[in-house]
Amino acid sequence: MNLTPLATVPIAVQIHAVAAIGALVLGALVLFRRKGTPLHRLMGRLWVLLMLVVATSALFINEIRLIGPFSPIHLFVVVTYVGVARGIYTIRRRRVAEHRAAMQGLYFFSLVLAGCFTLVPGRRMAAMLFGAEAGWTPSLVAIALGLVVSAAIYMRLQARARRVGARV
Repeated sequence: MNLTPLATVPIAVQIHAVAAIGALVLGALVLFRRKGTPLHRLMGRLWVLLMLVVATSALFINEIRLIGPFSPIHLFVVVTYVGVARGIYTIRRRRVAEHRAAMQGLYFFSLVLAGCFTLVPGRRMAAMLFGAEAGWTPSLVAIALGLVVSAAIYMRLQARARRVGARV
């Protein structure tokens, strides 16, 4: 791993990358720890803050310009804002199952899926992880592995939520 590509980019990209990596790690902890505890709520609030930083900083990253200053990946910004709002709205109304679905969806679709796009050759994260000249093979392997593992974890979480919901 080479951090040079990250050290030489605009501050918005650095903030975005650090917040996304933090959200990826903290979000995984929140997903697999016991729910409803004070620690869960604290970690959840920090994760939401990180997700908002990730989404907001993405608005200032405009190197791929397809629609004005934006690209299709900027749709994840909208998905993130909507997902955060939905997650907060549902938990404040004590609709735990909807909150769980919103937050799990936000983690897997706005963070993991969007993160897979950063592993495409030519992007900074791919250069950091695999080297600037690595080509498509390591990227495709990492993307496929990330998607398969994420899908398996997501399906397991959904199955567990259905089992827990059936007992309530």
